[in-house]
Amino acid sequence: MKDVTIVCDGSSLGNGKGEPRAAAVALLGFRGLWKGVGKFLGRATNQQAEIAAAALGLEELKEPCRVRLFSDSRYVVETMTGSFRRKTNHDWWSRLDKAAERHTVEWNWIKGHSGHAVQEAADKAARKIASAGHVDPDLLSDAVVDLGTVEL
Repeated sequence: MKDVTIVCDGSSLGNGKGEPRAAAVALLGFRGLWKGVGKFLGRATNQQAEIAAAALGLEELKEPCRVRLFSDSRYVVETMTGSFRRKTNHDWWSRLDKAAERHTVEWNWIKGHSGHAVQEAADKAARKIASAGHVDPDLLSDAVVDLGTVEL
């Protein structure tokens, strides 16, 4: 099995207000090289965007892998490790469960906005996609180009 690192982040601009604009981004690292994937979600909460970001990264993997997944969402990490109960967002959790089932996933919380290069790149890309209302492939390429061979 390949060892892969995923750093993911979700963003919901206007979360809790009339018309939120949400996006999910996952940066996948393999042998020090990084690839970015993202999706504009439209109307979704911040928590839903965080769940979607983790699912997006896992869905991108073409074969079963050992995955170290990092999220700045305690909601995602604690729920997937069994510490939090699932009270809402059941359809979103089902998607993440399905995405995770063929992999061996180590769920890790990473503090957001703390200067961690990969997490900051994921956060910035998610906010830009949410703001733009669509995914720009160049934006995802730019998000990982400066990471070079960053290892976690």
